[in-house]
Amino acid sequence: MLLSVYQVLWRMAPKIIQRYLRKRARMAPAYLAHWDERFGKPLPNPVRQPIWIHAVSVGETRAAAPLIAALQQYFPDAPLLLTQMTPTGRETAEQLYPHAQCRYLPYDRKDYVAQFLQEHQPIMGILMETELWPNLMHACHHSQIPLFLANARLSEKSLQGYLKAASLFQPAVSQLTAIFAQTQVDAERLKSLGASTVEVCGNSKYDIEPPQAAIDLGVEFKQKIGSRLVLVCGSTRVDKQGVDEAQLLLQAWAQQPTDALLVIVPRHPERFEAVFEAAKALGLKAQKRSDGHIVRPENQVWIGDSMGELFAYYQCADVVFVGGSLVDTGCQNVIEPIACGKPTVFGFSTYNFTQACSAALEAGVAIQVQTASQWLDVVTHLLQDDSNRLEMQQQAQQFIRHHQGASDGMAQRIAAQVKGLNRG
Repeated sequence: MLLSVYQVLWRMAPKIIQRYLRKRARMAPAYLAHWDERFGKPLPNPVRQPIWIHAVSVGETRAAAPLIAALQQYFPDAPLLLTQMTPTGRETAEQLYPHAQCRYLPYDRKDYVAQFLQEHQPIMGILMETELWPNLMHACHHSQIPLFLANARLSEKSLQGYLKAASLFQPAVSQLTAIFAQTQVDAERLKSLGASTVEVCGNSKYDIEPPQAAIDLGVEFKQKIGSRLVLVCGSTRVDKQGVDEAQLLLQAWAQQPTDALLVIVPRHPERFEAVFEAAKALGLKAQKRSDGHIVRPENQVWIGDSMGELFAYYQCADVVFVGGSLVDTGCQNVIEPIACGKPTVFGFSTYNFTQACSAALEAGVAIQVQTASQWLDVVTHLLQDDSNRLEMQQQAQQFIRHHQGASDGMAQRIAAQVKGLNRG
C-alpha cells in the first residue's frame, strides 16, 4: 500500500523539486546545470556495463576513492560511472576521476530509474553510506544487477525515520545483494530495517591518503602564510536553525588577539563571501585565498574560498578544527585531518562520525569541545604547546594505520559476489 502511495507521490514530485532547485540556484547556480540528468532524460553516449558508484556528495565521493582503486584491481577493463546528487559532489568526482563518466543520479521515479539502468546496464552498483531509494533497489533486483551498500552507516535518528515507513523500506533493503557496515552498531540498525546480509568491514575513510597535489599545494599555502602558526577550521556549516558556525568561531577569535592565522574554509561555496564579510564586520583583518597573494602579516583571518583543496589547507595547519560540529549538523570528516597527522578538535555534534570521534578521543588524537569559548581556550593552548602537538601527531599516524583496510575487504567481497553471480 505504501509503495503505491510512493509511486503516486513521485508522479507529482518533479515540479516541486524543480522549484526547489531553482531556489537553491539563487545562491548556487550550479544547481541549474545538467538539469535533464535528474529527470530521466536520455544521456548522450552513456557508458555501458560500468562499475557504478553512487556517492551523494563530497564526503561520500572521497570515501569511495580507495574502494574504487581496490575494485579496479579486480575489474581492470570495466569503465567507471559515478553518480551524485549535489554539484559539489559532482565536481569532486570530476576532479578525482577525469576519465570516468560523472552524472547526477535520476530521482527515484520508476520510469527515471528504468531509463538510467537501461542506458548503462552496470555490472554492479555500489551505494555509499546511507542512500536508500526503494524504486532503485527494486529495479536492480529485478534486473539482476548486484547492488551493494558500502561503508554503510545508520544513526538511531535515521533508523526511526525509516521505520515510520517500514513497509516501504524493509522490502527494498532486503533485496540488496550485501551490506558492508562501518560498525557493529550500524549493522544491527540495518538488520532491524530489513537487511539480510550484513558484514562489518570498517570505514573506508581511514584508507584515504592525501594526494600529492594537495601536499604540494599545502607547501605553497605555507609559503604564502610564512612562519606563523596556523589554525584551520575546515568545512564550517550553518544548521537548520540558521546558526552560523563560522560566525561563532570568528566572534571568539576576535576576543583574543594572537599572531596565529585563523583559516576558515566554509563547507558550501555560497558561504564564502558571507564569512569574509562577517570577519570584517567584527573588526578582523581578513583576506581571501582567491586573491592569489601572500597572506599579509597583519591579517588575522584567511578565507579558504576554494573547492577541492581541503587536504591542502590541512597540510599547512598546526591545529585543525573540524566543522559541522559546533552546530547541529553532525560533524564533517574528522578522519581527514588526523590522517594528515594534525592535532584535531571537534565540537558537540558528531552523529555522522560517532565511532570515529569516540575512537579518536580514546586514542588521544583529538579533543572535543562544547562551546566556542571552550574551543578558543583549547586551540590557543594547543598552538602554544609544541610538545603536546608533536605527541598528538605521532599518535595520529598509529591511529590511522590501526583502522585501515576496510576498502580492500569490501572490494574483495564485492568481487567474489559479482564474479560468482556471473558464473552462475
